[in-house]
Amino acid sequence: MQGTVDGFSYGLVTPVAAFLMACLGGALGLRCTTRSLRHDDTFKAGWLALGATSIGTGIWTMHFIAMMGFSVRQAPISYDLPITFASLGVAVLMVGIGIFIVGYRAATALTLVTGGTITGLGIATMHYLGMAGMRLEGRIEYDTLTVALSVLIAVVAATAALWAAVSVHGFLASLGASLVMGVAVSGMHYTAMSAVSVHLHGGDAPAGPGDTATSLLPMLIGPAVFLILAAVVVMFDPLLVMGDPDRHRAPARAVHRPGIPAPRYVPTYGEPANWAARPAGRGARRAVHRAGHRSQDW
Repeated sequence: MQGTVDGFSYGLVTPVAAFLMACLGGALGLRCTTRSLRHDDTFKAGWLALGATSIGTGIWTMHFIAMMGFSVRQAPISYDLPITFASLGVAVLMVGIGIFIVGYRAATALTLVTGGTITGLGIATMHYLGMAGMRLEGRIEYDTLTVALSVLIAVVAATAALWAAVSVHGFLASLGASLVMGVAVSGMHYTAMSAVSVHLHGGDAPAGPGDTATSLLPMLIGPAVFLILAAVVVMFDPLLVMGDPDRHRAPARAVHRPGIPAPRYVPTYGEPANWAARPAGRGARRAVHRAGHRSQDW
């Protein structure tokens, strides 16, 4: 028996909410990746890890919200929790591999394609693993060509997102890139869902142990809190809070060598302006001071 599939049981509520979550996760991930490339220090790995987790969590949350609107009219749907959470771990892991490749291997065409391919495959794997956790009294089948198209969309979207992270500058440009990524990820999801067909079994047995989509709603609390905290971290750079150790270190003055003109000494606040015209270095200033006393003796 062919099941009647409906992907918009709540109208536009679930697609719009899912799109916003994809945009939020993508925006945080792009921002973290950009900062990791600009801050080549001890925080680099932290920014990359936060970016990967943000993108993976945002995409997984987008998938979950969109699946709340998915229903089969003739059969109840439940979800297997271990497989559902395993799809989140796979998303974060594979997105992290792609982002770390770009972060530590420079933003060349090869690394962008490699990282984008791995990240896109991670997004697609998360989607279909999450679908594997769906339980109903029937069999789910997929159209091969549509599945291939959804994977291609995920790879292209991930590659474009990584390119935007290293090329796009400015708030409005970053906002536009996150919106494009949200459209691409949402498009990938609904393209993949259009490949689904459900063949129901003849019996009226229950769908089996698990949780329905609405009962899994509390699962959104954890990802939502994480994304809020990630947004706070992105807004406030840890370097600004903890202080830059190099900022408080006194600059080293060049040692004067014979035959090389001494660098000009720039006076600090409170020093007489005429010190700027004298040679740099404490010994040189003392020599000039002694020479001035000899000229007064004449």
